[in-house]
Amino acid sequence: MSSDQKQCRQCGTCCRKGGPALHDEDRDLLRDGKISYRDLVTIREGELAYSPGSGALEPARREMVKINGRAGGWTCFFFEEESSSCGIYAHRPLECRLLKCWDTDEVLAVAGRDTITRHDIVNAGELIHDLIAHQHRECPAEVVATATAAWRQHPENEKCRAVLADLVRRDLALRDHAVDELGLPAEVEFFVFGRPLFKQLAGFGVGIREQAGRLEFLWP
Repeated sequence: MSSDQKQCRQCGTCCRKGGPALHDEDRDLLRDGKISYRDLVTIREGELAYSPGSGALEPARREMVKINGRAGGWTCFFFEEESSSCGIYAHRPLECRLLKCWDTDEVLAVAGRDTITRHDIVNAGELIHDLIAHQHRECPAEVVATATAAWRQHPENEKCRAVLADLVRRDLALRDHAVDELGLPAEVEFFVFGRPLFKQLAGFGVGIREQAGRLEFLWP
């Protein structure tokens, strides 16, 4: 990249690295319907996530709500491939407004600051609020993060595998109950609960399949 670049080339590189985290300044976008729950994904505390500072995957220091990826990938949901443009450019979140690929100082200055969590934008008494509380009881973020880290350090340890397998089952049961029995719209699942634990583990080579109604884990 030349040092004299002063404007966006619309190459899409930034957008393909992942959607932005939302900050306090972005709440109006949610209130005004410019961004909805179905467009979001929650990154729970301790979950590995892309760090704009290091450019690597690092454990999230606190819960974040981000724009979801497209089709199961990381490319921002609002990035339009054919035109290499943003579908909500006039209403883009704070991090997108500050981001300049030739000078990242402004966006790095706000990274991790004044970010919002699910509880900041969901009202008490809503079904989603109750489901988030249920998740905290059934699959606490700190337990998931600790179990994942322990397994990564000792991948052959049967106890570590058993703890993770139990958490995966709890996580899936919670989601199935919310969608099938409580009527939670499936398209807001990633906002309400974050990415399924089994999908996070898939990034480390763990395969899962259902055999005769039971989950079978294919450990690397």
